[in-house]
Amino acid sequence: MGRDDIRRATEADAPACAAVVSTWVRQTEWMTDELPQQELEALIAQVFPDREMWVVGEPVDCYMSVDPAAQKVGALYCLRTGQGIGKRLLDRAKQGRNFLWLTAHQPNAAAQRFYRREGFVETRTDSATPPETVPVVRMEWHA
Repeated sequence: MGRDDIRRATEADAPACAAVVSTWVRQTEWMTDELPQQELEALIAQVFPDREMWVVGEPVDCYMSVDPAAQKVGALYCLRTGQGIGKRLLDRAKQGRNFLWLTAHQPNAAAQRFYRREGFVETRTDSATPPETVPVVRMEWHA
């Protein structure tokens, strides 16, 4: 497998996925450190059986989690941007579906632009709900 290949995550990838999120939080000045990396890792491992999780990178530096029951992209974090990896991950999430939704942090204008380019539309803004500390924008995609 190459550095940019998408592969289905295994439970052994939970620490790497948590590290991607933690790194993104540390690199994002408006984001507060809501959960320690070990707690993130435990949460990812806990929901793993109910999610479709995909990773990219050797070592992993991009990851996406989809809750198929809720039709929600629960996480899409890419430490390498501008290389089409996020688009490819979203395309994977859209396969076999005609609806998805997600939330983007309100201050994250770049993510919202990306999701709009990928066919998502804003449907509402929600206040921060713990453990979140930043308001979020709900966005939906319909095939």
